[in-house]
Amino acid sequence: MVQDLSNPFFQSMANGVQTGAEKIGATVNVQDGRQDLGAQNEQIDAFIQQQVDVLLINAVDSDGIGPAVERAKAAGITVVAVDVAARGAEAQVTLDNTAAGNLACTYLADQIGGAGNILLINGTPISSVQDRVTGCKQALQGYPQITIVAEQNGDNGRAEALTIATDMLTAHPDVKGVFGINDPTALGATLAAQQAGIGGLVIVGVDASPEAVAELQKPDSMFRATAAQDPNTQGAIALEMAQKLFAGEALEEQSVLVPTEMITRENLAQYKGWQ
Repeated sequence: MVQDLSNPFFQSMANGVQTGAEKIGATVNVQDGRQDLGAQNEQIDAFIQQQVDVLLINAVDSDGIGPAVERAKAAGITVVAVDVAARGAEAQVTLDNTAAGNLACTYLADQIGGAGNILLINGTPISSVQDRVTGCKQALQGYPQITIVAEQNGDNGRAEALTIATDMLTAHPDVKGVFGINDPTALGATLAAQQAGIGGLVIVGVDASPEAVAELQKPDSMFRATAAQDPNTQGAIALEMAQKLFAGEALEEQSVLVPTEMITRENLAQYKGWQ
């Protein structure tokens, strides 16, 4: 189960699960949560009726999905969380999201000279988003001359970020940079700045998605860097963890953190991208 199949990040995650499933002769049923907790609750109830063996869940609400996870476990389903925490899951694999936020905002701070006002476009109530914001704010503690003058929640998507960033830039046209909690958010902010005729910003995100790579290839873009994710690998690792748990084996780690690195114009040529 993924948050939103219209986002290529989650399609890459599904691809990683599908490839791993083919190797072990398993059948995969991928469901699109459409960023709707109610939809994911209904999907889990359907999986219970279908008597699936394991559930790999990328929750739209880390805490809110808890009761549905408990229903699945009570029905004998092995549950592993992918990319974001899901309350009650038996194991999880995620990006080191705190590190991702820390790296992104450290890069942002350095690029604006360690001083000035910036915007933070937050997202939905999931652990990955919350951890990125935590990491960002931790990084900025080392830059006392930088101030987050506005912070607002979006829906992790480009269209919503465009609207939010437009309003934020109207209220704060003198900012030097923007941190978006993922690439769609950061790219929406980039478009907002372009449409507003505001130049010279440093905009950073998280994901290193194909769209972000394309934007980084533009030498004059205000989108300057992104902390890389590997959704394909996360999906594959989650399936391996679920297979062991289903077989009654103990895991070496209940929680796996996938490392990250900053992707910039300077090292873009070496970045392999999502699979």
